[in-house]
Amino acid sequence: MSDLVGVIGSGRFGLAMASVLANNSKVLLYSRNPETIAYINENHEHLGYKISKNIIGTHDLERVTEKCKLIFPIVPSQNFRDLMKELNSHLRARHILIHGTKGLDIHNISKEDFENGNFTNKDISSMSEVIRQETNVVRIGCLSGPNLSQEIMMRKPAAAVVASEFDEVVHAGQIALGCKYFFAFHSNDLRGTELAGAFKNIIALASGILAGKELGKNLEALLITRGLNEMIHFGNSLGISGEAFLGTAGIGDLIATATSPLSRNYTFGFYLGQGADVNELMSNSSNTVEGVMTLKIIHHLAIKNKLELPIIIMLYKTIFEGYNIDKAVMYLMSNPMAVDVDFL
Repeated sequence: MSDLVGVIGSGRFGLAMASVLANNSKVLLYSRNPETIAYINENHEHLGYKISKNIIGTHDLERVTEKCKLIFPIVPSQNFRDLMKELNSHLRARHILIHGTKGLDIHNISKEDFENGNFTNKDISSMSEVIRQETNVVRIGCLSGPNLSQEIMMRKPAAAVVASEFDEVVHAGQIALGCKYFFAFHSNDLRGTELAGAFKNIIALASGILAGKELGKNLEALLITRGLNEMIHFGNSLGISGEAFLGTAGIGDLIATATSPLSRNYTFGFYLGQGADVNELMSNSSNTVEGVMTLKIIHHLAIKNKLELPIIIMLYKTIFEGYNIDKAVMYLMSNPMAVDVDFL
């Protein structure tokens, strides 16, 4: 049994990763809610799942940083910067942070400027960039891949990518996570892995809408394929090569998230396709749907940078401007001269 490992965030994915890590070490699982922690420690149960006795709940961030060298922050992107600010005074050079947050951060932009698209690439940060901006931690990584939490909690086989500029970080993540039913691949493309994890949530929204409209698997497959194309083109505009998007964190995660009702983004889109109101869905959702915010960010950047991303443009118009879904599909289907594979 290795040293204590920390997981900050007790949502479904945080719990899933804590359960994987508990195969190899004792895990400190952080939640802000003292009642949640008390229940975990008394009953060894959380979110309806029986969990390992190696998982120890805590609502003390300082305890996590004192006891754990390796820490996995897994919280929604809109809370990530505040968490890093709170952690900063407790973090030291010895720490390794591997985040599992699949989203983008926008900072110091007013709500009005954000809604109007008055921002540039420089105003957007990945989670690893947020860690660098708000803490003194150098050894930073990202965990991404086709990781549907419910399947992992059922111990069904799964894999992920641990990406970092430092081999030491990747190795630490692989050793901590590796077990009979979970495997972690190695990548040094941190930026590509993070963008793939964020972008695929948008395509999952669109795929869910098609399912809600009962438009069939042919169109779902086409959407995923062309969505991958747009993901790569957007990444290229940021100077990111296409390799990360063609691996486990890209097409692998895209297939799982864009085809499964276990995906929050897919399910959100499904209800939209069935006619639900987006604002009602947002207010009633108990889980963060990262794709909605990411769609806003990438749509505005695509417009500002004059990028041809028709799925992004049509999805934005459908969700936020009330554009008719059937008309959006017909628009996307009316471009027969488009090149099939133009990103290799």
